[in-house]
Order: sequence, then C-alpha cells, then structure tokens
Amino acid sequence: MISKNQVKYLHSLRMGKFRDINRAFIAEGGKLIDDLITSKFTIHIIYGTPGWIDSHQRLIASEEYVIEEVTVQELEKISNLVTPTEVLAVVGYPEPVNPSPESMGKIILLLDRLQDPGNFGTIIRTADWFGISHIFCSTDTVDVYNPKVIQATMGSICRVNIHYTDIKDLLAGLPENWTKYGTLSEGENIYTANLEFPAAIMIGNESKGISEEYQSLLTRKIGIPSGSTKGAESLNASVAAGIICSEFSKRM
Repeated sequence: MISKNQVKYLHSLRMGKFRDINRAFIAEGGKLIDDLITSKFTIHIIYGTPGWIDSHQRLIASEEYVIEEVTVQELEKISNLVTPTEVLAVVGYPEPVNPSPESMGKIILLLDRLQDPGNFGTIIRTADWFGISHIFCSTDTVDVYNPKVIQATMGSICRVNIHYTDIKDLLAGLPENWTKYGTLSEGENIYTANLEFPAAIMIGNESKGISEEYQSLLTRKIGIPSGSTKGAESLNASVAAGIICSEFSKRM
C-alpha cells in the first residue's frame, strides 16, 4: 500500500524546484516506461498494477530499482493524468552532456524562450523522428522535466539530449562552417532556399519569436510561406519545427 509520505513526495515532483532538489521527475505510461527502462536514465522506483508487473517480468527481472505493486485507485492518487495508465515511475536526471560541435551531427535545434510544455515535447519527438540528437534551450525555456513535456515526447526524451545554456555564447562559439538559421516570418522561403550544413536552427517564443539579441548572431533567416492572404497570423511552434526539420532532412 502506498503511504501518505510517498504520495506527498510524488506530488512534490510536479513542481520544478522539488524536481531540481531531488534530481528526479515523474513519467507515466507503458510505452514511455518501456523506453526509459532501456535508456540512459536511471529509474528509482516503478509503481505498477499487477497486470503491468506480470507482463513485464522479463524486462524488469534483472534491474535493481524498486517495483511497488499498486491498485488502479492508488495510481489515481499519484497520477498527473486525467485517466491514469497502468504504470508510473520516478526517474533520475541524467548526467549532463557537453558535446563538441563534431559530435552533434549535421543539425541541432535551438529554442528561445519556448513556454508551452506540449510544444516542447512535440519538438523533442519531431527531432527524434528526423535523427536530431541535440536540442539547446535558453535558460528561460520551459523545464524539460515538466510532466506535460515528458508525456508529449512519447519516449523520445530517451534519445534526444536536452541542454540549457546561454544561447548567445553558443551561437558565438560555433565553428565558422556552421550556418546559424533563425525562423522568422520575413525570412527567405525555406522551400526554395539553398540550405547549408552543418546547421543550427533557432525556433523562437510562441508569441514573441526570436529575441533581437540573437538575431544579430544569425547567419540566415528562413520562413515558411503562407498559402493564404487571409489565414492564420502564424504557425504553431511545434508545427513550424516539424516542417523545417523535414525540409532540412530532405536536403541533407
């Protein structure tokens, strides 16, 4: 039976300051937990229903973390989801990685003050799909370990490295052969532009776009043309990231 102290601890991990203090976050759902079990992350404890535990005996048999059997009713007390799944885990933060430009591949993404957890999680999932393994975030971007971000990644958090850094220093420090792109409405048409690699591609804040202080450090500005003169004012950040990643991957 899950204790009141356990419930209190798990609820505290919904808040960023307690995640940072404990260096741990919450993950829920069978597919996500399966990916985490075989990833770089360290799982501290898994709360699973009898059915989930029985069906995962082979996967969890050799591991050292704690498995605690809980009822569906107990999961409802600790879950962040409207409809809880069969399993929830407490997962430790991975050790920080400081990659060299040579190890980052041909494309990296830079996120400037992104605030929506769903957008962030979807961008991580998109990066994973296109084989982009590093995303660099401004320090005021939403916390990657926010439960809504983790859920939206659908397991891609296990394969994409997320870094929080001073974006200005990062842009200034990239080697000269890197082309630094910014996604802006007035940028050149991405469908007809001659794209160069290796590429650092910046996605701006959902409502304010890319900060002025970063724009002066960009090599090129690119945009996605609208097909309508009376349509939406802008694209959702994660949708724009998907289109841009697709175009760059197609030309690589």
